[in-house]
Amino acid sequence: MATNPDSVRILVPVGMLGAGFPPETVARGLALGADVIAVDGGSTDSGPYYLGAGTAKTARAAVARDMRLLLRAAATAGIPLIVGSCGTSGTDAGVDWVAGITREILAAEGLDLRLARIYSSQQAAELDLDRIRPLPPAGELDRVTLESCANIVGMMGHEPIAEALTAGADVVLAGRATDTAVAAAYPLLKGMPAGPVWHAAKIVECGGQCTTNPRAGGVLATVDATGFTIEPLDPANACTPTSVAAHMLYETVNPFTMREPAGTIEVGEAVYRALDERRVRVEGSRFEPAAQHTIKLEGARITGYETMSFTAIRDPHILGQIDTWAALLRKMISEWVSGTIGLGEGDYTFDIRRYGYDAILGELDPAAGPPREVGVMLLVRAADQETATAVAKVANPLMLHLPTPDMDYLPSLAFATSPAETERGAVYEFVLNHVVEVPSPTSLFRICLEDNR
Repeated sequence: MATNPDSVRILVPVGMLGAGFPPETVARGLALGADVIAVDGGSTDSGPYYLGAGTAKTARAAVARDMRLLLRAAATAGIPLIVGSCGTSGTDAGVDWVAGITREILAAEGLDLRLARIYSSQQAAELDLDRIRPLPPAGELDRVTLESCANIVGMMGHEPIAEALTAGADVVLAGRATDTAVAAAYPLLKGMPAGPVWHAAKIVECGGQCTTNPRAGGVLATVDATGFTIEPLDPANACTPTSVAAHMLYETVNPFTMREPAGTIEVGEAVYRALDERRVRVEGSRFEPAAQHTIKLEGARITGYETMSFTAIRDPHILGQIDTWAALLRKMISEWVSGTIGLGEGDYTFDIRRYGYDAILGELDPAAGPPREVGVMLLVRAADQETATAVAKVANPLMLHLPTPDMDYLPSLAFATSPAETERGAVYEFVLNHVVEVPSPTSLFRICLEDNR
């Protein structure tokens, strides 16, 4: 009868699949006895487009490069490889995209690894509104909003991944998953205590970000009965109590707690201790199971179609009164669009962003005095691409020659591209920040174990 190990070593090579990592760091992780390789494959950090369109942020060649190294490592060491949130947003199309890359590599390399796909896309018609509740600051969800989503995914915890491993998978390609679940699944399956496992998973979710040199590669976390130890895979890199503890501040509302589908990580009493100049030991972490298992839903819908123009201003007279110029540009665009193509305020929207002046912080920008040069981005949004582009074209002469009210000549500004108008296509917005109560941790997800041996 098999017994659970005394410890489990989790190798996390990089914060996101496709970002690249030094191959020698993975080799060192194997030499240190890694039991599993876990890596996140996605994020919502880059906005709703990737979920709405169901496409990946990362380049295929970059994902293939990382996967080739990791598949070789997993086969060499005889340990599982787990990838979460495949294809950036974790849609079914994203899982299939990474699975296609993986199959090509397995065949080319002659690797005998069994593949499992876990799908997390959800159909609006199959979701029970009565079991869905909002997360702040979202409001109550209605059926119209739910059905307007181009794509919906459920964010799985560790349970579907553990089920795929138990079924015999060597490589698990999961749809949308919590970053922590990807690293937590294997040690939990092997009987490690939930408190240290979940805390360690949170610390290693972004690879080397918990080290003093995040660009030097990933980390290895060793979880045991009383806590976990974490060290960088690069011998020249280091973890410190501060660098490790600081990662609990990353993307969390409360640095002492974090909710997972199955419960809450509690680290308020955790103690961080340096074992030497490179390694940190953490003890005292707890995990409180939830009374009701919930799955977070993410959904994005099309809000219109967008066309962009970008011009640059270096005229010191205009830059000395850039607010006046921008207000005039807004006024003139509205008047010209109304007078030339007959569109009113309800037919389109536009935004003017002044890069080099206040495009990032807006009114919060502490800079004072006129800028040296400013890039002006015009973003026009309408119900269809033709209308958005028509508005941008009407604005073209204004963005090229608009003077301030006190100028007696026409300035010449500089378009960044020719043509000046760039059609950006469909624009998406996130509309779901909700959780759904589920009868079991795996009920929303579909596991497909491939018989490719």
